[in-house]
Amino acid sequence: MSAVASYRALLRTVGPAYVLVAFLGRIPLAMSQLGTLVMVSEASGRYAWGGAAAGALAIANAVGAPVAGLLADRIGQRPVVVVQSILGALGLISLVVVTTPEAPRTLIVAVAAVTGLMLPQVGPLARVRWRPITEHSEGDPVRRRRLVDAAFSYEGAADEASFVLGPALIGVLGVLVDPAGAVVTAGVVLAVFGTWFAVHPTVRLVKRAAAHAAEDHRFWSVAFVVLIGAQFCAGTLFGSIQTGTTVLATAAGQAGLAGLIHACLGIGSVIAGLAITALPERILYATRMLVAAAALFALAVPLWWVDSLPALVAVIVVLGFAVAPYMISNFALAGILVPLSGVGTAMTFLAAATGLGYATGAAVAGRAADAGGHQPAFLVTICAAGGAFVLALLANPVLRRARVVNA
Repeated sequence: MSAVASYRALLRTVGPAYVLVAFLGRIPLAMSQLGTLVMVSEASGRYAWGGAAAGALAIANAVGAPVAGLLADRIGQRPVVVVQSILGALGLISLVVVTTPEAPRTLIVAVAAVTGLMLPQVGPLARVRWRPITEHSEGDPVRRRRLVDAAFSYEGAADEASFVLGPALIGVLGVLVDPAGAVVTAGVVLAVFGTWFAVHPTVRLVKRAAAHAAEDHRFWSVAFVVLIGAQFCAGTLFGSIQTGTTVLATAAGQAGLAGLIHACLGIGSVIAGLAITALPERILYATRMLVAAAALFALAVPLWWVDSLPALVAVIVVLGFAVAPYMISNFALAGILVPLSGVGTAMTFLAAATGLGYATGAAVAGRAADAGGHQPAFLVTICAAGGAFVLALLANPVLRRARVVNA
């Protein structure tokens, strides 16, 4: 089955409405991080405070994500995501209200943290739904496995596309209105589409799958810890490159373009993510992860010499071609190595690691930028990519030997 045929089969199986809702439901998380960074930096006049607030939001989201994932596995996604969508939307609006030049910086950071705790992880939970969805499709087991591969490739591309559209919306609304208006928009989108995702009929399939699974949640292994470390590196890359981009754009007098420029990272990533499903099954995910990590490091190194916005756009677009294959491999490995009853928890653990990495990258790069501008911030990005490559290289034998649970 070709890649195009696989994607067509997925659409026939689940319907286009679900794909649209699940995609738009994850946009607010992508908007909230950069929106908080830009809004708080502008109000406080310090990148370090903007990075601290964005980092607090990301850390709290990382702490809350596995708890939400565990609850979703135990009681179903619907009640968990409905509550998170509503409270998360209120949190984003509250963050806008308290972010003023006169407000105590600690109050802003605290509200950002509470908001992050409530934001749902729609992307990881959408990944959980695909396996039970494809079980109801027509065809033999080989065809269904191919559909699962296509679904994970699509989800990787969708995540990257959300991190294109999210920052782009922050950039556009930041220019047309202001950063605060962009964050309010994120809250409205979350309230509508996060709730819609929570009540979509596909949620019943996940609940049944979890209820009838024979396995338990004891999914910890060396391989899974490696995947958590890999996603931490990816998150650090995202957080630091967002900060470096904001600093360079501001220095060039184009602060409002920071979101649009950062969104360029997702252009190549979306293309690569959609195309990766065409790879033959004999190429193991462990191999794909290693190759993608090597490319990630090699393509991040040129950031050290970037000193203009056109050069930054060129480097970021090319770098994006390595991002989705790397993350798709990580999430796909988790999906097949973890018992079905714990997949929701596992996916949100990986999302949490990404959030912690983002917080680390944003905070460290923010302080580095205050001291030396965009170049030290991008050095954090290069180090994160290098860490991803070293980890993939050292852990490749472990990942190759890992036991497949969900065959």
